[in-house]
Amino acid sequence: MILVAVALALSLTSLAAQAAAPQLRITTEESLPAVMVEQGRFTGYAYEKLREAMRRAGITFSIELMPWMRSYTLAQQDPGTCVFPTTRTPEREKLFTWVVPVARTDWWLYGLANRDYRVHKLEDARQLRFGAYNGDVRGEYLKARGYQVDFASNDDANIRKLMLGRIDLWVASPRSAQVRLARESLQNEITPIMMFNSVELYLACHPATPAALVRRLAAAFTAMERDGTSRAIEVRYDVPQR
Repeated sequence: MILVAVALALSLTSLAAQAAAPQLRITTEESLPAVMVEQGRFTGYAYEKLREAMRRAGITFSIELMPWMRSYTLAQQDPGTCVFPTTRTPEREKLFTWVVPVARTDWWLYGLANRDYRVHKLEDARQLRFGAYNGDVRGEYLKARGYQVDFASNDDANIRKLMLGRIDLWVASPRSAQVRLARESLQNEITPIMMFNSVELYLACHPATPAALVRRLAAAFTAMERDGTSRAIEVRYDVPQR
């Protein structure tokens, strides 16, 4: 009877702890190698850092892979929802509570290997058509500056459009581009042309997210930077040190 009572007490304590732990819903897209899904499981260096920070902060979370525009919109509409990894811009500043940067990426132009683009700076590509995907900040950046941008549903579609001549240049990050091109055996057909920006990628939450929770999570990420955990995770994914 005593053993049963103890077991019941421990069970109730565990349930109470789970109920007390704050929970966040994380929405994301596949962003190689920061966030990936392999054999039905999430992986990637940004995901691993997020998971460890949540553990340290005592926060339970769920994570869902979905098209970027839906992921981005849900985090604006649903309290308790965060999106990552996403770029912080002046236009987006008031849309979210910006928790902490979780990754960094470069923005590159990719083109056909058999074409002479003669593009050495972004202005040289003023008359060319760029390909980006819906909601992609890189496409938004270019469009806001007067460049011709054709938005597709996803980046795989942009690769096909580039091969068919429907766009002149594809806007992508190098690690993601390398993986996608390798999947299609197009490494020799499509090549990097030039880098035109470098940005940090953030965990961004609905503005109603409790400030205390945000501080706990940010503190966990900061501690991971200081004790070398974040860098150790990046090394496993061959992320260069900056």
